[in-house]
Amino acid sequence: MRDGGRISAAIEVLTEVETRHRPVKMALKAWGDASRFAGSKDRAFVSGLVLDTMRRRRSLGWRMGDDGARAAVLGALAFDWGWFKDRIAEACADEPHGPGALTDAEMAALAAPRDLADAPVAIRADIPDWLEADFVRAFADRAAEEGAALSSRAPVDLRVNLLKSDPERAAKALAPLKAQAAGVLPTAFRIPAPNPTERAGAVETIPAFSKGWFEVQDLGSQIAAACAGEVRGKQVLDLCAGGGGKTLALAAAMGSTGQIYAYDSDPRRLADTIRRGDRAGVRNLQIRSPVNPDALKGLEGKMDVVFIDAPCTGTGAWRRHPDTKWRLTPDTLAKRMADQDLVLDLGATFAKPGGRIVYVTCSVLPQEDEDRVDAFLARNTQFTLKPATEDPALARFLTPAGHIRLSPASTDTDGFFVAVLERSKA
Repeated sequence: MRDGGRISAAIEVLTEVETRHRPVKMALKAWGDASRFAGSKDRAFVSGLVLDTMRRRRSLGWRMGDDGARAAVLGALAFDWGWFKDRIAEACADEPHGPGALTDAEMAALAAPRDLADAPVAIRADIPDWLEADFVRAFADRAAEEGAALSSRAPVDLRVNLLKSDPERAAKALAPLKAQAAGVLPTAFRIPAPNPTERAGAVETIPAFSKGWFEVQDLGSQIAAACAGEVRGKQVLDLCAGGGGKTLALAAAMGSTGQIYAYDSDPRRLADTIRRGDRAGVRNLQIRSPVNPDALKGLEGKMDVVFIDAPCTGTGAWRRHPDTKWRLTPDTLAKRMADQDLVLDLGATFAKPGGRIVYVTCSVLPQEDEDRVDAFLARNTQFTLKPATEDPALARFLTPAGHIRLSPASTDTDGFFVAVLERSKA
């Protein structure tokens, strides 16, 4: 495909996402299925352009003076990809596959875009208007900066599985992918975000991956798991295990000692946990599936750690799933908050005296984070808030209240929140 055809395809996919409210992955797949002539480089180009446009949808529209999908795609090419105006004009006018010659208004906007400094906070942050107050509450005068960072491309982070390997051996195995130590945690490695027009190196193609030497896991997620503290020999319940990323991180930290129980309200998600656990060499894992109504019976009041990776809006993962930013509604947020209250109260029944709840969200919204913790403590007076970590390497991420809040702008990770709640021994 020539550049004009690729640009047309990106506009087509973006329009499909916005007019029919389809998830971007589904829209890209549908375009790919209907475009058998497109090669792997074409697909990478179109996907990268669509996702980059969605990440900065509002600020691109502001700078172009036009909220349409076409204008946003042209803006992404100019302002994010660094294409010169003449290159964009030539590609667009390329018949018969280009999207059509640039208008005078488009030429003017590309030559002299509106200054983002004059835009409202929500536009500079690239977020819906209704979330502006929440971002200001969370980040104060850094709200626009934090939102912009959540609109950037994300790297690929990896966690070395100490049950199968060590950082030194893993570094050698990951060398073909140009992975480097991520810092903070000795087991964390990072592959920089690829050029948007190129396909990222497939981690799964490295032989060591199939051997279980490492897992794909954002550094923020690894930090959240590390907040469980010393778990060797402990009884641990991962109450919202999902696909098992944090379950496996906890199991590796346990070193095949103690017992870790993985539960999720959706039994389909646990299939990945079983498969990944086998590959990782986990030997102390019990899957508790909700297909059994008594799946959690017998664990009440016996857990040293109840790890709750709560269902949330996923605002902290917008770098990886930019379309979810524009599909989020106040009603969805309210439902997630209700879910979080329920799962916290459920988790409290499993913590033993002196045991801890580790409450985690991949959200940056205070309503899902501090507010839920405060509400839980008001309902459950036998629990008290503790510092989210005692690890000196992680202490710099603590807020004055003792929580951990991570974000792309402040910690170069996805957005995460962690609070630790301890049950009294009396």
